[in-house]
Amino acid sequence: MVRKFILAGAAVALLMGPAAAQMPMPGMKFDNAPKQLTPEERARRKAIDDAYQAANRKIPDKSVAIDPWGNVRSLPSTGNGKQ
Repeated sequence: MVRKFILAGAAVALLMGPAAAQMPMPGMKFDNAPKQLTPEERARRKAIDDAYQAANRKIPDKSVAIDPWGNVRSLPSTGNGKQ
C-alpha cells in the first residue's frame, strides 16, 4: 500500500516538473514597456554612440579584395572556352 503512494507521488512529481518550468520566476517582469531614461543615462548612451561612430569612421574602406592565394593560382586563359 505504501509502495502505491510512493509511486503515485513520484508520478505526480514527474508530471509537475515541466509545468513548473513554464511558470515565470518570481520577481521577473515581462512587460514590453520601454524604460524611461534619466538625462545622465541619455548623455552616457549618446557618448557611447558617438565614440562608436568615431571608431567606425577610422576603419579604412575595403576597396581591393585581398586574395591570399593570388600568387599561387595561374592566370585564366583568354581562349573562347571550347576545345
